[in-house]
Amino acid sequence: MKVIHVPRRFVASEWGGTETVLLQISRALIRAGHDTQIFTSMALADRAQETMQGVPVRRFSYTYPYWGLDEKDIHQMDRKGGNLLSLSLLWALLREPDVDLLHAHSGKRLGGVVRTAAKLRGIPYVITLHGGVFDVPKKEMEQMLAPIRNTFEWGKPFGAILGSRRVLQDAAAVICVGENEAVAAQKALPDQRVEFIPNGVDSRAFAEGDAEGFRAQFAIPADRRLILCVSRIDFQKNQIALVEAMKMVLDKYPDAHLVLIGPITVAHYHQRLMNKVAELGLGNRITLIPGMTPDDPMLKGAYHAAEVFCLPSLHEPFGIVILEAWAARLPVVTAKVGGIPFFTKDGSDAIYVDPEDPSSVASGLIRVMDDPALREKLATTGLRRARKEFDWSIVAERLLHIYQDLKQGG
Repeated sequence: MKVIHVPRRFVASEWGGTETVLLQISRALIRAGHDTQIFTSMALADRAQETMQGVPVRRFSYTYPYWGLDEKDIHQMDRKGGNLLSLSLLWALLREPDVDLLHAHSGKRLGGVVRTAAKLRGIPYVITLHGGVFDVPKKEMEQMLAPIRNTFEWGKPFGAILGSRRVLQDAAAVICVGENEAVAAQKALPDQRVEFIPNGVDSRAFAEGDAEGFRAQFAIPADRRLILCVSRIDFQKNQIALVEAMKMVLDKYPDAHLVLIGPITVAHYHQRLMNKVAELGLGNRITLIPGMTPDDPMLKGAYHAAEVFCLPSLHEPFGIVILEAWAARLPVVTAKVGGIPFFTKDGSDAIYVDPEDPSSVASGLIRVMDDPALREKLATTGLRRARKEFDWSIVAERLLHIYQDLKQGG
């Protein structure tokens, strides 16, 4: 089959869970003999075409159809939530030869572009919801819409022409990475085919990592007990609660050290985070690394240098970094939010905490750091599940079955 994936943006410098899913699914499909490409916008990119780990990526010009935007607003929307328009991408989807199926990874106008191209070509399209339709908290949605609050939208006619409001209803299938969102989608779209396909992990790739090299590169003393969080620097990810929890953890374990890895997608939240670090006097106990490319060996080194992984998100469609921690045999402390409790089990492969209560986060971390037997149980169970249930080869096979069924008119 020939499949084209269409995300809103796709750049190594701003890497997150959606990008990981796209890259790894594409690689798995290519290994299985299928022609798989990524078409996206030029958002945050400086190259129109490149190959990333064997996956062809093509980028196209775009705009945000609002009057009153400044460069800061545009940059913020590029990073998160921007409802962009790309007619050149539509033209490319129409001209690309021998395409069997289109796979959208965004709704709104970009989803409308995919919908229109598929209808004009007479081929099916599917859309994956990466957690941004049925389960986004109100406060987070308000933050994403902030850049366009005082603007005038001139792009509504394009949305109408492209059928942006019909993207979900007209798709051949709606795929959800979170089981909670799949349940919500089935209720909202009772006549639609809704499929739950979880995220995955390259379990063998995370099996080893250069822990000493990671510590050396970022000047972290060898005697520090590392707590790791890998996620975008963003209000959704709630690193401030983890910083506040560290103050309590250090009272019990003065040798603890927090490592935060992730691109800065919300600049004002990053400033609040750093202000909190300074206020609590934790500058020498927290290392913030603003993102790593997906092929940076130091990312795996970070997982193997750490003693415990923590994800204190306020909202999390799935939490792919939990799978990475499991694959690296690292015990996990996590918020019980979104899709996380649908694939984890408290006390078996993770420890649940209340993300809105820093003392709860601290208690969860201390509990794991106190108990070697618990750490071993969490790590062993997580590793087994990562390899047997969530390897990308297994996830890609499930997706391929859907593609083939739709190609045959299913």
